[in-house]
Amino acid sequence: MQSLESSHYERFEGGTRVTNSASVVSQPVPSRQGNPGEVFRVFLKLGLTSFGGPIAHLGYFRNELVERRKWIDEQGYADIVALCQFLPGPASSQVGFAMGLLRGGPLGALAALTAFTMPSAIAMVAFAYGVVIFDGSLWSGGIAGLKIVAVAIVAQAVLGMAKNLCPDRERATIALAAALIVTGMAGAFGQVAAIIAGAVGGLWFVKSDGAIVSGPIAFKVSRTAGSICLALFALLLVGLPLATNALGNPGLAVFDSFYRAGSLVFGGGHVVLPLLESEVVSRGWVSHDQFLAGYGAAQAVPGPLFTFAAYLGTVLGPEPNGITGAMIALFAVFLPGFLLLVGSIPFWSALCARPGAQSVIRGANAAVVGILGAALYNPLFTSAIVSPASFALALVCFVLLVVWKAPPWIVVIFGALGGAGINLV
Repeated sequence: MQSLESSHYERFEGGTRVTNSASVVSQPVPSRQGNPGEVFRVFLKLGLTSFGGPIAHLGYFRNELVERRKWIDEQGYADIVALCQFLPGPASSQVGFAMGLLRGGPLGALAALTAFTMPSAIAMVAFAYGVVIFDGSLWSGGIAGLKIVAVAIVAQAVLGMAKNLCPDRERATIALAAALIVTGMAGAFGQVAAIIAGAVGGLWFVKSDGAIVSGPIAFKVSRTAGSICLALFALLLVGLPLATNALGNPGLAVFDSFYRAGSLVFGGGHVVLPLLESEVVSRGWVSHDQFLAGYGAAQAVPGPLFTFAAYLGTVLGPEPNGITGAMIALFAVFLPGFLLLVGSIPFWSALCARPGAQSVIRGANAAVVGILGAALYNPLFTSAIVSPASFALALVCFVLLVVWKAPPWIVVIFGALGGAGINLV
């Protein structure tokens, strides 16, 4: 192994990357650190246009942050996705939070989270108050068109990541195996099993050439800060139920219920729905019809599905409800995932910096490609492509993205209008 003196440093957004001077992976390196205002603007656009659920969000993020803005390289982005897939919580929101942290520090992380969740949270609260009531064939067709756009976005992400992360037979085979695993094992367990299998396959079959291939994920988070976040996560998970029983405070009870639901979610936003239902419907806080109506509305808005908690907090039977209930529920359901992410980052970064771990990371990154490829088929393709016309619209959107390099927000508008037009025919 080279000594530190014989290595050289590359400056990158959010930290310094040490690379082997004899074998450096060439990646475009931005010339400046970002700021929270820039992060907020970028993620507000993503929050307004990222339809299609957590897997589609990863495609939108990659298009905007990896390809267009060069905030991070392909390997680094895949590392962050792999870490967030391992952890409980809203995986796509955690990836966005990590990218904000990398680009703009702690304030950038908060800016990314706020901007990405705000549009859908406001829409869900408005729906809860009955201000926004959508109906009709044009609306349903527009929603169908947004699902079709998500297929094109994810297809573009899979294609681009496969070129960079699966350039040889060994990693392509690992990606295929990961896709087969998640196809045969539905849910979060299959995703975690696929990444573990990819890591093991990388260790066995993928040779390390001595280059540090992991992306620049040297976040400025100390191990002390990470340990504090992990300890706080565990303390709240155990202590909140005890405090609720002892004090009988209704606001604390709401916080406890939504925090517990957010702590136990593996595999993305849809997994939180049965957990939230058991917390709020079984207690009589929200009726079953109210719950289903909110779930339907959550499918029609961009951004993370976890903002469904804002709707539930608004319509809660007992107080606190309304705006106060929405803010408590939203903060509580997101908090555990981000405590776990920040707590894990310094240890994950240390692992990625070890040359001996590079084969493992290569295999895990290839597995991420396989997971996205499987998700491209189910649930995205199977739910969105229901006719020859919808398939044709998906192809047009894909060509606009890949060949014409059209901005995703333009393709989103085009897809929504195309879906509405298909529904009228």
